[in-house]
Amino acid sequence: MKKFLTVFLSGGLFLSVGIGFADQHEGAAEEPNVATPVEMFACKYNEGKGPADLDAAVKKFNAWGDKNGINDYSAWTLVPYYAGPEQDFDVLWLGGSEKAKTLGRIQDAWLATGSKGQEAFDAAISCDTHAAYAVLQMLKPPKRDNPSNIVISFSDCNTADGATFDDLYSPIMDWGKYKKEQGSTAGMWVFFPAYGGGGEDFEFKFVAAWQNLEDQGADFDQYSESGWQKAGELFAGKLDCDSSRSYLATNRRMAQDDDE
Repeated sequence: MKKFLTVFLSGGLFLSVGIGFADQHEGAAEEPNVATPVEMFACKYNEGKGPADLDAAVKKFNAWGDKNGINDYSAWTLVPYYAGPEQDFDVLWLGGSEKAKTLGRIQDAWLATGSKGQEAFDAAISCDTHAAYAVLQMLKPPKRDNPSNIVISFSDCNTADGATFDDLYSPIMDWGKYKKEQGSTAGMWVFFPAYGGGGEDFEFKFVAAWQNLEDQGADFDQYSESGWQKAGELFAGKLDCDSSRSYLATNRRMAQDDDE
C-alpha cells in the first residue's frame, strides 16, 4: 500500500473532502486520484529555545510512537529558505497518514497519552496555526538518494473567473508529464484547505519537491529557457499563482510501508 506522505516528502504534506478525479496519466486508466490528509503546524521558537530543543521534543515524540506502535504516521519539519516577512514562523511541522481515519486515531492517542511529549514541544515552540489539507498527487517523484532531506516549494493559486479546478486538473497533469520529459526530478501536488483555516485568499496550494536546491535550480533554468511557453499554452487565462516559498525539509518520522 502506498504511503502518500512517504512518497511526497521522501520524494522531494489531510482530510478527504470528497475530492477525486479519474487519473489517466499515472497508473491504470480511470484509477481515481483520491485526496490524502496532512496536518500542518506553523510555529515559532520560544525565547531562549532553538533547533536543539525541538530535536529533544521530537525524540520524545518518537519514543512515544515506538511504545504505542505508531507505524503509520510520517512527519517532517520545514525551515524557510526562500521566504519573506509574511512567513512569520520559524518552523513548519507537516505530518499525516494515508487515511484521515488513521490520522485521527493517532491524534486521539496523542491527546490521551502524549502529555509528556507535548510538554516538551510546548517548552520549545509555540504554534498559532494547526490546519489540515486535502492533497492530490499530480506527479509522482522518482526514488530519492537521500529521502531524509529535501526541498519543498509552495505557491498559493486561484482559478480564473469562470474556471474551476476541473478545468485545471488535466493541464496540471500534462504539465507534470511535460516536466518529466524535460528531465525534471520533481514531485508535484495540490493542497486544498480542509480544517483550521477560514478566509483564505487562495483556492489551493501548488506544491513541488526536489532532492536538493540544484535540482530545483535545474527546473528554474528549463522554465526560463523554454518551459514558460508550455506553461502559457496550458494555463493562460485559467490560473493565477503567486511566487513560490521554498523550505528545507527534514524527516522526523517515517511510516512503514505495508508491503515491507
